[in-house]
Amino acid sequence: MVWKAIARSSIGISHKKQQIPCQDYGEYRILKNVIVGAVADGAGSAKFADIGAKLAVKTALSYLWEFQKDKPYWQERCRPRSEQPVRKMFAKAVNKVVTALQTEAANGGYSFQDLACTLLVFVATPHWVAAMQIGDGFIVVCSQQGNHQLLFPPDKGEFINETTFVTSANALSEMQVCVLPGKQKFICASTDGLERVAIHMSNWTPFPPFFKPLEEYLWESSNPEQEDEYIRNFLESDKLNARTNDDKTLLLCLYNR
Repeated sequence: MVWKAIARSSIGISHKKQQIPCQDYGEYRILKNVIVGAVADGAGSAKFADIGAKLAVKTALSYLWEFQKDKPYWQERCRPRSEQPVRKMFAKAVNKVVTALQTEAANGGYSFQDLACTLLVFVATPHWVAAMQIGDGFIVVCSQQGNHQLLFPPDKGEFINETTFVTSANALSEMQVCVLPGKQKFICASTDGLERVAIHMSNWTPFPPFFKPLEEYLWESSNPEQEDEYIRNFLESDKLNARTNDDKTLLLCLYNR
């Protein structure tokens, strides 16, 4: 296995005070040299945002997992020649998510908007990364040369705390997509709870001192999923909670040749 990864979420102090469950969720899957990952952040105004975020991530991963198993070229050096097929793939994944959320809402007897959430998804091979984003949060990659890059500027609306959700009527038109060629040794996907400490808000560029210790942790850990104390302590630290009171999710991936 050439990819090492870990996904962890931590409830924000504001939700602890209100006795609201964590509304973030992140997960990934690895097959040989391909990794598929996703994170979601439930809308604060959505009654069952935690259910929506988890269902959105799991549905998107399930679709992409089955999709990539039928695409042997994903295991090779070639990459998508344009953004169009990748956008089509992600659009189908979003449609699967919308259908799953609609079914969940109907079965649960509540509103579709009660499951509103953002969604960030990526597929990475040793030779390219394809990613999409609906809403805020961020995906940052680091090249073999050590350069950090923010794939998309977070979707911020006209008013504070406003963004696009997968349940929004304009979700697909607002979906950001990119195909990044080249070998990326490190990937970090996160919800917006960590934006202020990880991203320069003035020009939307990554803050390397935030990411470097996380990358070093993956290098030093032989099994991040079992050796997760560092990440749990980081997400729950008083120092971090002094900077953000929101739920926080980290999905970290390292390509180790």
